[in-house]
Amino acid sequence: MRGMNEMVRQAQIMQRKMTEAQDKLKEMEVEASSGGGMVKVKCTGGQDIVSVEIEESVFESGDVEMLQDLVLTATNDALKKSKEMMEQEMGKLTGGMKIPGLF
Repeated sequence: MRGMNEMVRQAQIMQRKMTEAQDKLKEMEVEASSGGGMVKVKCTGGQDIVSVEIEESVFESGDVEMLQDLVLTATNDALKKSKEMMEQEMGKLTGGMKIPGLF
């Protein structure tokens, strides 16, 4: 019974650490760009887009499809970087183990 109590205690500690890490990730940001920096997107570790910057020259071209592609590319890249950052931070807690449903 003592071993079971210790295992439960360790699981509670791990859960607390993971919650703290998730809260920390929500404050961390990554940035991605496309079109040589014409479009920049910032994303948190919680997968929230917090800003989109578009150079004025993109609007002047009048090419709506190009702008849409640049925004889409930068956004997808920012989300990918955010996910990688999350996996790296959570991997520190799990010792690199891939726990289903965690990432």
